Amino acid sequence: MKARKAKPAATRSALTHLDSDGRPAMVDVSAKAATAREAQAECRVRFPAAVAAQLRASGLRSAKGGIVDTAIVAGTLAVKRTAELIPFCHPLPIDGCRIAIDWLDENALRIECRVRTTHRTGVEMEALTGATVAALTVYDMCKALSHRIVIGPAKLLAKSGGKRDFGGAA
Repeated sequence: MKARKAKPAATRSALTHLDSDGRPAMVDVSAKAATAREAQAECRVRFPAAVAAQLRASGLRSAKGGIVDTAIVAGTLAVKRTAELIPFCHPLPIDGCRIAIDWLDENALRIECRVRTTHRTGVEMEALTGATVAALTVYDMCKALSHRIVIGPAKLLAKSGGKRDFGGAA
């Protein structure tokens, strides 16, 4: 096996999950102080107009049950298991998780996930995972009505408590 050449310093410093040889590595956070951290993410689910009308009429219930409640439970479970899904995420104690789901417009749901911890690293990936898995659960519960349901975009809205804050107050 051929040895890899080290990447230029500018590239190495931009990506934190690469070691000095350019190989994947979990970031060592042992020297960081534990601080209160929070992140907020969202994901959207867009339905064909007829499906959205049907879901509104049913109070967001499908043959499988309550769509919103099931998606909240699935998203919360995903937040707690993010480190099992994303290879370089640190297992974190989750101090709080709130998932809100509501209509964004006539045909789309907005799923917001807010996660809190007191630890050495942030919870951006947990918030993104929670919002996205909740959206996937909505899709799963509604796919019998249409396969033209669109998930996304998923995006980080805000984070606070680490080296640098992002977005509005999380």
